Parts: sequence; C-alpha cells; structure tokens
Amino acid sequence: MGRVSQAQAQENRQRVVETASRLFREQGTHVSVADLMKAAGLTHGGFYKQFASKDALVDEATAHAFDELARLHTAGIERHAGQHDAAQREVIDTYLSVEHRDNAADGCPVAGLAADMARADGNDEAHRVYAEGVRAFAEALATEDQDGITRLCTMLGALVLARATKDSPLSEEILTTARAALTESG
Repeated sequence: MGRVSQAQAQENRQRVVETASRLFREQGTHVSVADLMKAAGLTHGGFYKQFASKDALVDEATAHAFDELARLHTAGIERHAGQHDAAQREVIDTYLSVEHRDNAADGCPVAGLAADMARADGNDEAHRVYAEGVRAFAEALATEDQDGITRLCTMLGALVLARATKDSPLSEEILTTARAALTESG
C-alpha cells in the first residue's frame, strides 16, 4: 500500500478529531484508540503517525467540540439579528430538547465531557479549553435578569438528569420544567 498524500493525511487527521469529539461526548474519553480509529474508518497503526498521544487527541477533540458549540451559537444569533431574547429562547429550547437529550455525540461538550474533566488531573490543554468554553457559553447565556452561570448550571443539570432518567416520564418533565423556569424568568 502506498503512502498517503499530505492532503489525505490532513483529511484523515480531521476525521479522527471529529470522530473523537463525537465519541468522547457520547461515551467518554476512555474510548480506546483502536475503537476510535475503527469508528473513523482508519487503521489503529495510523493513529501515532497523526498524534503524539491519546491525550493530545483529547486536547484537539475538546477544542473541536467547543468550536462547534461556538459556531452553532453564532449561527443562532445571526438568525435572530437584533432579537437577543429570541436567540436566547432558541438556545434554551434546543438545549433542553428530547433531541439533544438523545444525541449526546453531537451535543453540548459542557455536558458530554464534564464527568471526564472532573476525573482527570486538570493540568492539560483539554481542561483549559473546557474551562474557557464553559465561561464563554455562560457569558453568551447571560441576560439583564439572570447571570449566565446560573442559566448554564440549570440547563446542564437538567440535561444530565434528563439523560440519566431517559426511560421514564420524569425525563421529559425535567426538560419541560427547566425550560419553563429559564424562559419565564428570563
């Protein structure tokens, strides 16, 4: 088998980062390199040609997930140009939806990566990116009436509890109640 071109190598690397970003949000950073590369459609041996270590990939995948979150938030703001309340409502409705609850892989990195970030030592690039991403998301959620950290904590807590109770009626009740609390008072 021949060598891959530089462009193909870059494309493969991006595919691994995107796949890792999704798998880490869905299953946690404990996903094995072999399973990750299989999900990306690449060989296990190719991993170390692309990344110095799995930790380096966790760093990149975390940054990628927060870049996605920022792009989605920016797109929402642009759709509601000049209507901050409408943009905020869309963020809350989307975040506290059954679709988001059921699709962790494409969901919020704050929720998807929280448990892994809490378990790790905290002295790496992924933790720095995570903390900055949490701060930026909280700032984007702030209103004149509510600070963003409180809103983010409410949304995150509701999402995590809704995912944990997914097979019971309580799950949708949690989403509905949190959505109402955030939109009626903010």
